[in-house]
Amino acid sequence: MILYLHGFRSSPDSIKARALGARLRTLGLGDAFWCPQLPVSPRAAIALIEAQIAHCRADSATPAPTLVGSSLGGYYATWLAERHNLKAVLVNPAVVAPLALEEWVGPQTNLYTGERFDFTWAHIEELRAIDTVTLARPQSFWLLVETGDEVLDYRDALIKYAGARQTVLDGGDHGFSRWNDYLDDVIAFAGLRPSR
Repeated sequence: MILYLHGFRSSPDSIKARALGARLRTLGLGDAFWCPQLPVSPRAAIALIEAQIAHCRADSATPAPTLVGSSLGGYYATWLAERHNLKAVLVNPAVVAPLALEEWVGPQTNLYTGERFDFTWAHIEELRAIDTVTLARPQSFWLLVETGDEVLDYRDALIKYAGARQTVLDGGDHGFSRWNDYLDDVIAFAGLRPSR
């Protein structure tokens, strides 16, 4: 099972989420993909994801899920992977999310749904509460970054995920423009095998 965690102001309709879901369906693995609309509150988002992790673990026939997190979703995936001993793929992750998102405090609009919401200082504090300072198991992570990320400094991620598998691509952007080139590798990292 792949649990896909989208970024700030994003949704399950994001380009990366749709591409990964479509590829899994093509391989007969559509049931192995979970990508909900995450709540604005980091605390609520973590609770929702942890409930799904528990659901996956309750099914003894299902292998442990793999987290795939983009941007803010990568920040969540890092904390959750460490806490629950899971593997995670991090795509242009928001390494310093509490600091990076301070300038976004106030009214916001979801880029895909158009929904308006308030991002507050309380949300920043919730992010600080789940900061992962150091990785206990860097070998459980795969970092995918593009140096042309216009939102986040990819070099922060190289330092944070030292010891992890790292794929660093020149150019690109925050959306990770070469995502489709890595879909099958992400699926394989999650230990999933095509059913057809």
